[in-house]
Amino acid sequence: MSLKPVYLVEGKRTPHAKAGSALKDVQAPFLGAYLVRHLLDNTNIGNDEVDEVIFGNTGTPAKYPNVGRVIALEAGLHKKTSGYSVHRNCASGMEAVSQAYLKIASGRHDIIVAGGVESMSNMPLIYSREMTELFMKLMKAKAPLDKLKALSEFRPPYLSPIVAIEQGLTDPFCGLNMGQTAELLARELGITRSQQDEFANRSHHLATAAIKEGKMAEEIVPLATQKLDKLLKEDVGPRENSTVEGLGKMRPYFDKKSGTVTVGNSCPITDGGSAILFASEEAVKKHNLEPMARLVDYHFHGLEPERMGMGPLHAMDGVFSRTGMGLEQMDLVEINEAFAAQILAVKKAFTEKKVADFFGIDKLHGEIPDEKLNVNGGAIALGHPVGSTGSRLLVTLAHELKRRNGKYGVASLCIGGGQGGACIIENL
Repeated sequence: MSLKPVYLVEGKRTPHAKAGSALKDVQAPFLGAYLVRHLLDNTNIGNDEVDEVIFGNTGTPAKYPNVGRVIALEAGLHKKTSGYSVHRNCASGMEAVSQAYLKIASGRHDIIVAGGVESMSNMPLIYSREMTELFMKLMKAKAPLDKLKALSEFRPPYLSPIVAIEQGLTDPFCGLNMGQTAELLARELGITRSQQDEFANRSHHLATAAIKEGKMAEEIVPLATQKLDKLLKEDVGPRENSTVEGLGKMRPYFDKKSGTVTVGNSCPITDGGSAILFASEEAVKKHNLEPMARLVDYHFHGLEPERMGMGPLHAMDGVFSRTGMGLEQMDLVEINEAFAAQILAVKKAFTEKKVADFFGIDKLHGEIPDEKLNVNGGAIALGHPVGSTGSRLLVTLAHELKRRNGKYGVASLCIGGGQGGACIIENL
């Protein structure tokens, strides 16, 4: 079956804010609904003409078990518009994009909004099993004496919470948290602390420069906080005063004795969302749309969970193989900066045969030039709202390709659990 072209009409994102700060009171669906509304308000597409809404989200809120459907309804779309949520850890937003691509390319749908949202501020603290069982006994107890008997079993340690976000960032198979996987790559590939801090510093200064120059404003839709007392227009996180010396003073966080990965050369925990309007060729003509780009293809790939940071190596190798394209054709490269060590490890595998061979990659794709890589900074400065980042990378990539009048760009990211994802888009 021949696939139809899939057009990226427009992409927008929220400002990012470190968890617990400016967006802490905004629940996940409301990081996406206003973006969907914004995208559609700039077209003549009716509320009953969107075929589907697909959103990535990892920390599914108990109150909003299907974030995608809630976003569709909150955005004012017709009740017949189906909506659902997807979860592929860090690439949940990219998974939503891939499903939109397949449904439009196959001719099943014409108009889909896909993206991702994450309110990491609202990931819960969970009661221990002992405390949960105590609550159950209290609920079942009918007589006052039975309730007192149940209460007498309480012990203060029962109140020690289980931190949901900590569990979510720890791999259930290898037992390492994400930062420890970055430490592993740094040790194995000889990536130094100074190299990591230099890369992190680069991210902050590129991001703050992009904000000053108004580049970020082109992809951001300002968002009112839940109390409606503030309109957030810019990312909360990039530091203009960042220095390599300052970063060098931070202590290792994941391996406190001999590690090199710190909170300064890692991405911060962040709230944010992103959304992209996709359309078929027929829909583009019908609604007189002017697409920004064409989604060429995508690829996901698995690898060992303890080295999950090398996911972009496998994913980009796969999407280049699938499309017959190469790194040399890419005018821009966006790779999620989960950790500086992880990005630097991927760059090594692109140029060093020994490293490529270790990961089973047959081709050396070549150096990723600094002037093409994360040119407006990355997640170390901007943050990594997990469910959104996969689609946020594409939003950023599409806008920068348009600004530079480039032709092709690739967006990629590592995925907790040992995977990688990548998408190629063509600027129009």
